[in-house]
Amino acid sequence: MTESYRYDVEVLHLLVSPAHAYFGRTREGAADVPTTDAERVDLVAGKGIVGDRFFGKAAHMDAAVTLIAIEALEAMAAELRAAPFDPLLTRRNVVLRGAHLAPLLGTDFALETRGDLVRLRAGRPAHPCAWMDRMLAPGAHAAMRGRGGVRCQPLSDGVLHRGPGVLISPVPLDHERAGTPSLLRPSRLP
Repeated sequence: MTESYRYDVEVLHLLVSPAHAYFGRTREGAADVPTTDAERVDLVAGKGIVGDRFFGKAAHMDAAVTLIAIEALEAMAAELRAAPFDPLLTRRNVVLRGAHLAPLLGTDFALETRGDLVRLRAGRPAHPCAWMDRMLAPGAHAAMRGRGGVRCQPLSDGVLHRGPGVLISPVPLDHERAGTPSLLRPSRLP
């Protein structure tokens, strides 16, 4: 990975949940599953976040870790004239401040927190599900399109911590665009 661009970010939340809250629950409603907003999470290359519902699942190896920018949620809440959204309800694993994520699609990048470095590959957009209208606010499903974050594969073992960090990117990012919808086309394919 070419470490061309470094951006100061803040890791606000690290969601870990051993079970799905929304998948397959159309009639029953969201499941009441244990969810942790962890201070730190352990990542395993090719498998995901230890203890999370996607860890080691073959269908999710390239998308085991999801990232979203808090600015996207703040912009959506403002557009929908809703109260601020609880970012944990989006079920994204890593909530960042200061990162425009869409340009990372198709690239290998890294997050460094407290001296620990984790390498990730941003493979595809994290499209919202219809549950967002029920969990966040009416209209959130449509508002979240193009800014639902990115699904990533961990390329290295490591630890992510909540708090200040550095995003190391091979492509330029514009944090001012973190809350704007994107077409989310990969910059380049892995």
